Amino acid sequence: MQTQLAPEYQNTPEGQEAEAILRKCVHCGFCTATCPTYQLLGDELDGPRGRIYLIKQVLEGQAPTRKTQLHLDRCLTCRNCESTCPSGVEYGHLLDIGRRVVEDKVQRPLGERSARWALKEVLPSPLFAPAMQLGRAVRGLLPESLRDKLQPHPPAGSRPQRTHARKVLLLQGCVQPTMAPNINAATARVLDAAGIQTLVAREAGCCGAVKFHLNDQEGGKAQMRANIDAWWPYIERGEVEAIVMNASGCGVTVKEYGHLLRLDPQYADKAARVSSLTRDLSELLPDLVPLLQDRVRPAGRAYAYHPPCTLQHGQKLRGGVERHMAALGFTLRSARTESHLCCGSAGTYSVLQPELSHQLRDRKLGALGQAFEDAPPAAILSANMGCITHLQSGTEIPVKHWVELLDESLLA
Repeated sequence: MQTQLAPEYQNTPEGQEAEAILRKCVHCGFCTATCPTYQLLGDELDGPRGRIYLIKQVLEGQAPTRKTQLHLDRCLTCRNCESTCPSGVEYGHLLDIGRRVVEDKVQRPLGERSARWALKEVLPSPLFAPAMQLGRAVRGLLPESLRDKLQPHPPAGSRPQRTHARKVLLLQGCVQPTMAPNINAATARVLDAAGIQTLVAREAGCCGAVKFHLNDQEGGKAQMRANIDAWWPYIERGEVEAIVMNASGCGVTVKEYGHLLRLDPQYADKAARVSSLTRDLSELLPDLVPLLQDRVRPAGRAYAYHPPCTLQHGQKLRGGVERHMAALGFTLRSARTESHLCCGSAGTYSVLQPELSHQLRDRKLGALGQAFEDAPPAAILSANMGCITHLQSGTEIPVKHWVELLDESLLA
């Protein structure tokens, strides 16, 4: 795709990155076939190719409008299109650039500005836990998109106290300790059973994704730098073999620290090192399977599995959870069709775009149900807290992280 950037973007790092991405696009349209919003809305501008054209026009000097902003807002950033694209177009990075540029040029209505500000400032802050308590107390009075986020979740239980020679860092996340505390505790217990000690840097907080994807990119980068500072002493001492993520949304972000901070002279090298050490929890499974083979007793029931977009498209990790859980004796079934499609959670998307989000949720639950003809699954498993919470809001079937199932199956 030929481009002619406007003078304000020429010779800027952002402009040069966008131009390189745009030039890879060959207009083929393969991406539209796997785009969830294009499938729902049937509008070229609500598919990746159309959004690429919109961003190109803005970078070439055309003034964006509220309509431009709306089409970019409707993107889930699921990156399914990147898995489909034969030309290697880094659509996610281009979208980040396009959204920030449009945000600078198009003022949102006050209501939208307030909602987005509240999400980016409250979710990653210490205010979130008391806000959740208040929300649960008045749940019936809240809009459906917020009620969905207040689903009950099992308490955390105790954490292991044993010391092991093998150690990893675990990012606890900003909302996960409050919304789904058992995921982190289950992770620590499973790793402990395999002889791996889980360390937590208390100063590490939000991965930066919430602010970054709500167009407070500098705020997001500040959180990334704070995490690097918190982890760096452990890395410098050679104390840990990996930084483990049990939320695939956080994982895809931390794996991109090296890219996002590449122009920061103080943090570029450290960010690249952090990204290289980052592993999704599922990436440890090949090592864990032989260590846990005699430590788990699987129930004889089948489970549905939804691979999050941030795992299969963002991190390009497909099939590992299903394959390695099967090696431990568990039966996991993915949707026969549309297993590649987003469930509609997508971070804050389910709050900001509830109608589209709920359509995608119900479509995903329907596709998972079709894989179970005789009896419903014992539970629906996933690998990202946002997906888990979102899917749970649409079904009575329990929805949990796959590591929680593994934890429940550990022999005493």
